[in-house]
Formats: sequence, C-alpha cells, structure tokens
Amino acid sequence: MHIRFEQVVPRYLEEEKVKRSEIWNKTIDIAPGEHLHIVAPSGSGKTSLMHFLYGLRSDYSGRILFDNQDIKAFDAEQVAANRTRRTSVIFQDLRLFPNHTVWQNIEVKRVLEPYHEAETIKEMAGHLGIAGKLEKPLHTCSYGEQQRIAIIRALQQPFELLLMDEPFSHLDEANRQKAMNLMAGEARKRNATLVLADLKKIDYFDADRIIHL
Repeated sequence: MHIRFEQVVPRYLEEEKVKRSEIWNKTIDIAPGEHLHIVAPSGSGKTSLMHFLYGLRSDYSGRILFDNQDIKAFDAEQVAANRTRRTSVIFQDLRLFPNHTVWQNIEVKRVLEPYHEAETIKEMAGHLGIAGKLEKPLHTCSYGEQQRIAIIRALQQPFELLLMDEPFSHLDEANRQKAMNLMAGEARKRNATLVLADLKKIDYFDADRIIHL
C-alpha cells in the first residue's frame, strides 16, 4: 500500500505546532513495506494521526491517499474492508473487552478475517510470556499484559499497514524488544508497512525513516 499525505492539518491544532511539524501541512509519501517511526511530543496530534489513517476521524484539511484513493471518499463498505483486510492497529487505549477472556479478545480478530491458524495465538502468547493468561478474564491482567494481548490481536488479521500508537509504554525492555521483533517479523512476511508513533525514539525499532511530528 502506498500512502501519501497532502497538506494534512488537524482542524483543532495550533498554528505554531503545525509550523514545527515535519508531517502537518507537508507532502509526505510512505512507500509500501516502509518502517516509519514518528516521534511526537504530547499534544502534537500523534493519536489523531493514527485515527485519521484508520478512518476513525476526518476532522482535518488536506488529503490522505491510500494507493491514490482519498480515504475521506471511502464508503462504509470500503472502510470496513480496509479495517479487516488492509490496515491493523494497536490503539494507545487498547480497546479490549474486559469481561471476556484473553483468548476471546485475540480470537475475535482471527475469526472475523482469518490470517493465522488458532495455534499461532498460543505460539505468540508463549513468545511474549502470557501463555498462562489465555483462559483468564482480561480484567485480571496487568496493563503491560494487556498491551501484549493487543499486539497479538493486531497480528491475527491480514494487513498491508500496521499502525502502532505507543504500543510499549508499560512493558519492560526485554518484552519491548520481543514484541517489536514479533511485529517486525510479521510485517516482513507480508511486505507490510509499519508506522510506529511514540513520544521518543525507540532504539530497537529498525526504522527506515524517522519523522518528527
């Protein structure tokens, strides 16, 4: 998937922040398969950018193009197809279901649009140290465990673009690197684009390019 920003500016963002940004009000191209690291201080529109790309918000001027198509022009069917087959996301607020088990939280993505076999969930959970949590209610898990659950869930569907909004904020260094290696490995298998947004530079993310928001 080729992504292009054409003079995109959030309608609410202060002019001074727009002037300092390397993305807002600029023309930016993201090549298929590129690993892009967006470094963004608080209040610069990082989460909004993720939501724009996922089609959750459209309160911006300018255009965001997926393969030369303006995503604001997508109808409901195109939006749904994009979210199930082309774009996956790890939200900063995770958006998990607290009263369901860990397995159910992860499996829902795999069932809606399968990519991996069910056994892969167990393998990924073992790799990230949460295999013993799969049958537990989500609300019994720590926030760091929930971040790992959200990461595994995002990898169960097909995608050409993986969006990551501060996905490691509550993980220790070892688990951060394991999670990053897992996501990068999945992206390489699919020749997918990775867009990682965080407050600071993540040294273990092997980015092709770093842009400051």
